[in-house]
Amino acid sequence: MRLALLMFAATLAAAQTTPSSIQATGTATIYFKPDQATLTVGVTTQGTTAQQASDLNATAADAVIKALDAALSGAGTIQTISHSLSTRYNNNGTVVAGYSATNTVQVMTTNLSLVGTLIDTANKAGATEIGGPTFGLQNPEPQRQQALSAASKQALAHIAAIASGLGTKTGAVLAAQEGYSYAPVSGMAGAAAATTPIQVGTVSVTASVTVSVALVQ
Repeated sequence: MRLALLMFAATLAAAQTTPSSIQATGTATIYFKPDQATLTVGVTTQGTTAQQASDLNATAADAVIKALDAALSGAGTIQTISHSLSTRYNNNGTVVAGYSATNTVQVMTTNLSLVGTLIDTANKAGATEIGGPTFGLQNPEPQRQQALSAASKQALAHIAAIASGLGTKTGAVLAAQEGYSYAPVSGMAGAAAATTPIQVGTVSVTASVTVSVALVQ
């Protein structure tokens, strides 16, 4: 009787320590050429009164926007992202010295060869701040799916390797969970030229997939 109890306990312990499923995570990063670029262009003006600063800004910003719109030739959009009016004080911070108005727009283009021209156009038209460019994807979903597919295959390959090491076989997929990140890239200006040269990098799309698979004894 005692021997039978010991054998039962050993069998129960083995059942408790043998995993019923395996979980593994696969990760994939894929690089793609961007198909859109964005810039931020700002115009800041100053005046002795708030109204003067605003009026000057309206005129200057309108000139910059019209110049950018002409340079785009329909290959992009211009959108206002911020407008501010602030008070300027003297060095002691006690006396009003004037007012500053700022209008900032975002310029998006699908013609990447226009980026240098847009920067130069904004400068010549009177822009006081230019940010970017940032290169990205108009629709990253197809690239996301590619990365998820590659990450899933890696996770399943890891599971197959683990199962082989344990001397077991894999069964049905019990669960899967995805992770995703998309990183636009900032452009870099090259050497001086008649038109500002821009070096376009690549956009990275990273996906991770965690998969749980049943084991078949």
